[in-house]
Amino acid sequence: MNAVRLWLWISATASLAGWSLSAIGQLNRAGYVVFFALAAGVFSLCRQKIDFPAPKKLFRRFRRPLPSAFLLLAILVFLGGVIYPPSNYTGLNYRLARTLQWLAHDGWFWIHTPIFRMNDRAVGIEWLSAPLVLFTKSDRALFLVNFLPFLLLPGLVFAVFTRLGVRARVAWPWMWLLPLGYDFLLQAGGNANDTFPAVYALAMIAFGCRAWATRKPADLWCAMLAAALMTGAKASNLPLLLAFVILIFPLVPVLRKRWLSTTMVLLLAVMVSFLPIAYFNFHYLHDWSGAAIERANMTMKNPFVGVWGNALQILVNNFLPPLFPLAGWWNHHILNFAPGFLMRALVANFEPDFQVVPELPTDDWAGLGFGCSVLLLVSLVAGWRLRRSSGNFFAPVSALPEKLRWCVLLSPWLALMAFTAKSGMITPHRIIGPYYPLLLPALLVGGGHSLVVRRRWWRRLALGATILALVVLVLQPDRPLWPAQTILSKLAARHPDSHAVARAKEVYAVYAARNDALAGVRNLVPPETKVVGFIGTEDDCDISLWRPFGTRRVEHFFLTDSPADIRQKVQCVVVGGFNLEMHHQTIDGWLKSADAELIGTTNVLLKITEGPQPWYVARFKPEK
Repeated sequence: MNAVRLWLWISATASLAGWSLSAIGQLNRAGYVVFFALAAGVFSLCRQKIDFPAPKKLFRRFRRPLPSAFLLLAILVFLGGVIYPPSNYTGLNYRLARTLQWLAHDGWFWIHTPIFRMNDRAVGIEWLSAPLVLFTKSDRALFLVNFLPFLLLPGLVFAVFTRLGVRARVAWPWMWLLPLGYDFLLQAGGNANDTFPAVYALAMIAFGCRAWATRKPADLWCAMLAAALMTGAKASNLPLLLAFVILIFPLVPVLRKRWLSTTMVLLLAVMVSFLPIAYFNFHYLHDWSGAAIERANMTMKNPFVGVWGNALQILVNNFLPPLFPLAGWWNHHILNFAPGFLMRALVANFEPDFQVVPELPTDDWAGLGFGCSVLLLVSLVAGWRLRRSSGNFFAPVSALPEKLRWCVLLSPWLALMAFTAKSGMITPHRIIGPYYPLLLPALLVGGGHSLVVRRRWWRRLALGATILALVVLVLQPDRPLWPAQTILSKLAARHPDSHAVARAKEVYAVYAARNDALAGVRNLVPPETKVVGFIGTEDDCDISLWRPFGTRRVEHFFLTDSPADIRQKVQCVVVGGFNLEMHHQTIDGWLKSADAELIGTTNVLLKITEGPQPWYVARFKPEK
């Protein structure tokens, strides 16, 4: 657990640095150097030396098949992160984009932009990313923010499972299998932010359970910090605090013994949680959640529809085969084949395209995935059938009182129900990444599972799940570990009439260009331009215009902003053609109203669903 403690303190320090340096307008290299030097001094005074297992002992753990498979896949994830730049679209569209904005302005501020997510969303991963971007002037190291906590998952899964009553013989194989869920595996090498909070969620429970045995305030402090970081990473994790409250509330007298230190940790927890963003959301929007500026169907209108509708999406996407060539047909026709009363309820309450499924799992779409989901379902059925043969039905290995243990086991399911009753988003299976490790213990506490995991057929299924995970990792469009474009180009030349080959070639090409999609637009911007305006939609990505990082600043504007106001801040403006079309305008009309001239134009494919769209670079004419 030492490595987990270290990661918690690193995460908390990064978040505290971001908010503190922003408050004094020093979110820059000098500010970070001073802050981290002071933090290192405080850490050395307050903490004992953290010991890690010897390398030989560490590698002995990976001699058996499942640990070896995890190690192999972790190495491949790392290679993918090193070879490819980050390409998660929302990670580029608003997370990296707002990090660059804050660094350019020496601190956090409410950004004037159509990309509303740059303001109202949680900032945990941004504060971890900011020093990496600032000191390397690159985004290539951002995958480490996901990869390092991914390595901590097996140990934490084992600790939480066993402390909640799952037998060690059952927890051991699942500690290696659960991290191979497609969402954990694919996001570990990129810049998405859905699964890295799973470490915080697990640490919250692990240290909370440990405190019941040790009665040490230090364990409770770690649990408090983990809970705060979990919410600071994503607001969708807030319902999981129910388990934290159930665990910690009876142990409040333990915290009173060290009330001064507890107060300091509590203040730190407030700073690294969702509360700062909730405050600013309320200040600017009069809505702490930020829902006031989100799309209308992001928030569920009918909670009952939300529960069964989200459950349906989670089940469909998690049991979807990893290679699904019928995705195109499904996406266009499933609404016509499904019962009308169901579809009408879903259409009225969820975001558009809720029925869409991918041909291949990607880090912006995948859930736990087919392999783990099928293995879990088979294990549940087999464990139930073998329950009488296993002796005691429940595993008496937890230090928690029995009633409390069951409250903790069931609380993530209640939290999931609360989330589904509120959310109308189209990828709940991806968003609930931190929920999965806390949902499984309630399903695996039965004593029959001890017999199931010994069966040869179960071990073969587990091996099959790891092989499927390997296939998904190698074939993923985000970071393919095979010469995808070379092979697909040759296949396209040999089979020019093949729709499947053409579709695959286009998908891999789009993902390959995501990190610098507007490179052609950047080339049209005059080299001497230090500040460039950007007028796009809420889903357009401006990252290309920042490159190389540190040489240029991007200012966002709405298409409805006054040209006179834009002219005061920039002389060169990039305008998206899709944005003009959405507002029923033309580039000629905008140029005339703004008294600007066109420098150049090019077509760019940002999203396959939108197709190639024109982008324009314009310059304001000198004032007369």
